Amino acid sequence: MEMEQHVKVVAVLRIGLSVLWLLIAALMFVLIVGGGWISQDPDAMRITWIVGTAIAGFLAVLSVPGIIAGIGLLKRWSWARWLTLILAVLDLVNVPIGTLFGIYTIWVLVQDGTEQLFA
Repeated sequence: MEMEQHVKVVAVLRIGLSVLWLLIAALMFVLIVGGGWISQDPDAMRITWIVGTAIAGFLAVLSVPGIIAGIGLLKRWSWARWLTLILAVLDLVNVPIGTLFGIYTIWVLVQDGTEQLFA
């Protein structure tokens, strides 16, 4: 498989995983806030709304750069290669899937053929 195909795979995986994290963020919000709502206790509702919003917001903010990087890779924007490399290094600590994805991403983006695609 030539490097152009590898870059497409990395871009699609990056977007897909980021969208998955957005869905997890939405699910966390619904579960946490829903738990407070079920209790019908005003204090619990207020606290779970704050906690649910904070957790979902945090996960959403972490997901957005991945979507942007994936789109940038598909459009061959040079800055997207660097952003994706940074995100790949951060992925390495997410054992085991993130580690595998991070290693694959780094391998793809440091190849000479890939550098030429983004030149």
